[in-house]
Amino acid sequence: MSDQSTDATIRVFIALAPPDDAKDELAAALRPAYEAYPALRWNRIEDWHITLAFLGELPVRAVPPLRDPLAALAASRRPLELGLRGGGHFDERVLWSGIDGDVEGLHLLATRVRTLVTECGIPFEGRPLRPHLTLARARRGAESAIADSAAGLAGFSGRPWPAARLHLVGSNFGRGPGPIRYQDIESWPFEGAGD
Repeated sequence: MSDQSTDATIRVFIALAPPDDAKDELAAALRPAYEAYPALRWNRIEDWHITLAFLGELPVRAVPPLRDPLAALAASRRPLELGLRGGGHFDERVLWSGIDGDVEGLHLLATRVRTLVTECGIPFEGRPLRPHLTLARARRGAESAIADSAAGLAGFSGRPWPAARLHLVGSNFGRGPGPIRYQDIESWPFEGAGD
């Protein structure tokens, strides 16, 4: 990123990601919805994540100071045991899967991440954490497909898994046609024994 101009920006968030086998399990449960509602804007499975802190559009130069503190935070924490469970929607526009397991630990981690972001001098809008994994968005007129898809996930309960890494992610949101694409800027393993 050092070769980019000082005016360059990137949309950034800090997140956890389920392992591939947990994502595959949820994708199998979503197969009827994929087939019934291909017009929904489905997120790519490889982009599924649980946002801990959404930082918005930042100057590229603001990102490097986050690296060392996030690495230290991950090194001091143990992996969280989480799972994917059920489904729901926000305003019939966004389909999500819920998070199960150590949700209290997830809230504590998010609080620490958000404090760290503020300590790095990045303004942070303190919206309450609503742990979820976004799956799809409705195009105008397709809202009922979101509600139906959420109902189809009501009985879903995925296997537990350890959230093994803390991810600093950039996205191309709002930058041209096509789906949103996410890419790790960097990620760090949870290596500690503490909470």
